[in-house]
Amino acid sequence: MDDRDYSADIAKALAAPGGHLHVGQTGWTLHYVNESGGRSSLSWYCAEMIKRQAIAAGLPVIDSSGIDFGDAVRLAVSGPMIAVGCKPDSRPWGAFSYAPLIEVARAYAAAGAEIYNLDLEGTAEPAA
Repeated sequence: MDDRDYSADIAKALAAPGGHLHVGQTGWTLHYVNESGGRSSLSWYCAEMIKRQAIAAGLPVIDSSGIDFGDAVRLAVSGPMIAVGCKPDSRPWGAFSYAPLIEVARAYAAAGAEIYNLDLEGTAEPAA
């Protein structure tokens, strides 16, 4: 079991527009902006501890570990990327474009993913 304290890493994601944790079928990735202002990520395979800490801290979490594998692949390959620390592209969004976190989270939710700390009915991104 992973017993690491991820609070410093989660704080970076909380401070970044679009910062979030994505839990997939084979592990997790924390998306944030690094000290130089560039997009960065931290990944590992055991999600229990970081997911629990991220939810408690109020970080948006997309947990797609329980959705159909084909849906997960479709969303990851054909869907837009989440704009982390940058301005989203204009609609329409597709592969190789950047969309707001809330829009990508809604697509994952429609496929059955669990979404935490995001108001999917609202229109605004969470405050950074």
